[in-house]
Amino acid sequence: MNHFKLIIYILIATNTFFISAQNAINGSIKDTNNQPVAGANIMLNTVPNKFSTTDLAGNFTLPNIPDGSYTLTISHIGFKTINDQITVNSNSTDFNFTLNTDILNLHTVVVTGNFSPKTQLESSTSVTTLNATSIKQVYPQGTANLLQNIPGTFTDASAGEVFTRVYTRGVSAAAEDDMGWYYVSLQEDGLPVSLVQHSYYGPDLFHRVDLTTSIVEALRGGSASITAMNAPGGVYNFISKTTTEKLNGEIQLQNGVQGEGNPFHRADAVLGGGFGNNWFFNAGGHYRHNDGARNTDFTFSKGGQFKFDIKKENSRGYFKLYGKYLIDYTNRYNGVAATNWNNPKAAFGQNFNSTALLMPEFNAAIPDGRNLNNTNGFNPANGVHAKDLAFGFDLFQNLGNNWSVKNNMKFSTKNANWQTSISNAFVSISDPTVYYLVSNGNPFPVGQIVFNDANSGNEVARIDNSGIFSGNPSEYLTDGRLPNDAVMGTSTWYKDNDADEFMQQLTLRKEWDNHDLNFGFATGFSNTSVFTQGSFAFSTYENNPKMLQVTLENPGDPVVALSDAFGISNYGGLFFTNSRAKISQIATFANDRWKLSDKLNLDLGLRFESITHKGSNDRSAPFTQDGGLDGDETTAYDNNILAPTGQRDNFKYNYNYVSYSVGLNYKLTDDASLFGRLSQGNKAPELNYYFNNFANVPINKAGEIQNINQVEIGLKSAVKSFSFTSTLFWSELKNIGVSNFEFDDESSSIFYTPIQFNSSRTFGLEWETSYNPISYLTFRFNGILQDPKATNWNVYDAAGTVDISDDSTTDYSGNTLAYNPKLMFNVAAEFSKDKVSSFLKWKYTGKREGNIANAFQLDAYSVFDAGLGYKISKRISANLLVSNLFNSDGLANFFGANTFGANANGVTTEYINENPDASFIVVPILPRSALLQLNYKF
Repeated sequence: MNHFKLIIYILIATNTFFISAQNAINGSIKDTNNQPVAGANIMLNTVPNKFSTTDLAGNFTLPNIPDGSYTLTISHIGFKTINDQITVNSNSTDFNFTLNTDILNLHTVVVTGNFSPKTQLESSTSVTTLNATSIKQVYPQGTANLLQNIPGTFTDASAGEVFTRVYTRGVSAAAEDDMGWYYVSLQEDGLPVSLVQHSYYGPDLFHRVDLTTSIVEALRGGSASITAMNAPGGVYNFISKTTTEKLNGEIQLQNGVQGEGNPFHRADAVLGGGFGNNWFFNAGGHYRHNDGARNTDFTFSKGGQFKFDIKKENSRGYFKLYGKYLIDYTNRYNGVAATNWNNPKAAFGQNFNSTALLMPEFNAAIPDGRNLNNTNGFNPANGVHAKDLAFGFDLFQNLGNNWSVKNNMKFSTKNANWQTSISNAFVSISDPTVYYLVSNGNPFPVGQIVFNDANSGNEVARIDNSGIFSGNPSEYLTDGRLPNDAVMGTSTWYKDNDADEFMQQLTLRKEWDNHDLNFGFATGFSNTSVFTQGSFAFSTYENNPKMLQVTLENPGDPVVALSDAFGISNYGGLFFTNSRAKISQIATFANDRWKLSDKLNLDLGLRFESITHKGSNDRSAPFTQDGGLDGDETTAYDNNILAPTGQRDNFKYNYNYVSYSVGLNYKLTDDASLFGRLSQGNKAPELNYYFNNFANVPINKAGEIQNINQVEIGLKSAVKSFSFTSTLFWSELKNIGVSNFEFDDESSSIFYTPIQFNSSRTFGLEWETSYNPISYLTFRFNGILQDPKATNWNVYDAAGTVDISDDSTTDYSGNTLAYNPKLMFNVAAEFSKDKVSSFLKWKYTGKREGNIANAFQLDAYSVFDAGLGYKISKRISANLLVSNLFNSDGLANFFGANTFGANANGVTTEYINENPDASFIVVPILPRSALLQLNYKF
């Protein structure tokens, strides 16, 4: 019994000892300005699930830590990571640290382009990181607008939030029109936003940046060939906020003005924290109401998104459920008319800063070509209505014996419904095209044409077009005039796109001796469909177009309606596409990081990818019936509706290819490294190949796989006050399929020319530097100097008709590659001291060729952005952002001659010499915008 009591006493004493030996580690973290660092991550490496984050005062707590020695890791984007050996006992539980600035984030761990996390210095890739501070310095005008801050990345955000273009290192040729993300992958938390692309359907439709985004990692070329699905040009990965133990969040209210006083309103919020037993959550999103940077009579953009994740951690890793619901309306800007080929100036009373030249708001009902008993509502104010509902599961587990597994999978259902205008060209009232387009010449209206305001019903102009076939202009019969004696050559652009998608990536990792091996497989499946219908629309050609109801009123004859009450003509007669496809992408990969010595690491990667496209296109023909769809001879606008014939052209093609990438990283010092990489990647065709190029003809061959070869060598260095990266690169792109969008005046049909397969190469230097001479002042300078060439390039000339007997090709080999500036850079100065912060940025975009003929150049332009911030209290701050401070008139894009159905490649040196006074279409950059932000953190 006494022995039993003794054992009890010993157990009690031992238990008491262990209880008393539990300590709480407390500490604070500040920067070199002695300011608290909020949101820093603190982790005790050898104790499972022991981590914390600093609060707004920079303080943290790690409870229940036994006596002993530990490695404490402190990390935060923008600061150098600390790994400190600490001893914990009853006399030592308080620790204070100072984080040194890492102004280029070279000591920050990156995951994009690397199968296992590495610091930028250790990685043999070209990766740039934008942290939360950098993101908040950018006016919220869309994903591409934010990426303008990435060196070596060309972005065209002139159309607005969507319909943008992003590419790197001259790998651009198939991304110059309506598929602007062709070679790169837009990702959220490591998986693509969307698996497929085709005309007017790109990943930016389903992506918005808000407070739920923590950092952006941008990989240019290189290892994208082996780490991304069918995206060898680069990866732009938007990483969501991580979990925190304490409840915290942020609310941001924004109000601004754009252009000529158009309002902008937006609210963002994010909330996260732990709720016991190692469960954590994050949730947030935004809503906005935006009248647009240019003048329209409708709200340009409205809507938002909600995102969430719930995470459970255990001793071996975590499991995370996440999701997103996006519902959004936004539009996109077309071009503006200009004259003077050498020094473009806005024409016809238009303005590079304020003119939108979009159809006004109205509510029409147009017969659905798929089922003529139904109609499709059409309102240009809707723009593109994008919806994305996505759910995903992310799992990471340490399996023991240096094995680990990570699996990330996502399900989504997407819809993008376009109701907007395509083209806004000048069409003279003396041009037969405008009358032929009423119903493709069935019948051709000749005589007295009356134009009435579609809203008021009042007559605007009355003309006689009887003389146009003999070369005489149309004559006005009354005092009424149409602005610029023209109508706008435009079409209602109705597209309905659906996609149900599943994607996942499973990675197994094994570490031993000097090897870090990652291998696994990735899959993606998409079931998608697209319907496109276009009708001619009558509207005035002026700054703020008005819809025109048009009639033929010849004396003694019945009045013939050439348009409906809203101004819509040639119902469904310009475009018809009704297609569907199933896509499967299956890839297997392996990558070994081999430590050859303490300083030298070899990175070897291989990827096999198999992509299958299976689908069909409906053939179509004009619906023929006396009097058109309604059987009424006095309504000409419904005489030519394109409808399915019942015949389908099927396709099923498989694309298999192997890509590889080899990298070396040599550690010069703890703060400097030299790297090199050789990559060979591939790009399988996107669905536009089938949807665009085979109208009413069999799809008798597979598309070509484009080949991308890349070599790069770079130096990275981070010293006390100066950091830089510089990368020399060479890229080659082969088998580029190029087809032009054409209009046949005789048949009033729109078609794509036969594909020409071309090649290009680009040689250049990228750089990124930051200088921090004093703790509160930072200078940044990044950019690219490059020489982009079209090494082998032919353009098909259809001579303006579908008839191939007069067609030819023109060889432009050796010309400068279009739309790629030879010089592009960003310069910034940032100040932050006590409660005040500010920045000034200068973005320079050099001269670019407007087309492959090198006949027209887009001049260089500069844009200045500025910001001023004040910290009102520990929790509240205010910021003023101004984009395009001096309202620069830069031109971002060129669409060719100002005629209906024209394209950029139709403008040659000969054309310009023969038409020195002709007008043409350019797309200006967005005008000045100012925004006041109010932030509350808790």
